[in-house]
Amino acid sequence: MIGSGLVSSLARPNSNITGTSILATELDGKRQEILIEALPELRHMAALSDSKTTAAPRLRSLQDAARARGIELSVHQIATPDEIPAALEAAKASGAAAINILSSAVLYGNRQIIIQRATTLRLPAIYQFPEEAEEGGLIGYGPSVIRMYRELVAPMLIKLLRGSKPADLPIEQPTKFELIVNLKTAKALGITIPESFLVRADKVIE
Repeated sequence: MIGSGLVSSLARPNSNITGTSILATELDGKRQEILIEALPELRHMAALSDSKTTAAPRLRSLQDAARARGIELSVHQIATPDEIPAALEAAKASGAAAINILSSAVLYGNRQIIIQRATTLRLPAIYQFPEEAEEGGLIGYGPSVIRMYRELVAPMLIKLLRGSKPADLPIEQPTKFELIVNLKTAKALGITIPESFLVRADKVIE
């Protein structure tokens, strides 16, 4: 919100805007690191990106970070939901052995299409919310959607309904991030997640 000029600071927005910052795109790099650690033999991975959400400099930063780990990162962008299946197939055809589903409202809204297609293609994937692993994705990392609405969004809405001005309400950010691994999906994909990685997970679905 600050980078886009919508507010002057998170503590005091000083505008008619407030809300929550879920650190979505900021965690794309962290999720890439997690996926690399979960698949130690990984040498070529992909990123599925919403062209309207993820800027080119951030994509280059992800590629640089992967290259520093000796891993090639190919980026596959979509502009509409209809392009998702073809982008996943292109990622698989490129030789990628895993894919980072970057933060995007469109990609989250079409998560079941992505989860099902990634499983069919035997393409291990990491998603932006932990609940997505509970829905069939391999790995989910980030703030819990349910907890954010309960602990951040709902109290803020109550304050607004009681007459508080948006400019006086700090923009809230999550403080807890969860890592969930779905071993049922791992089995379907034919991969083994190291035990050293599993012990770090907040939840393992077996």
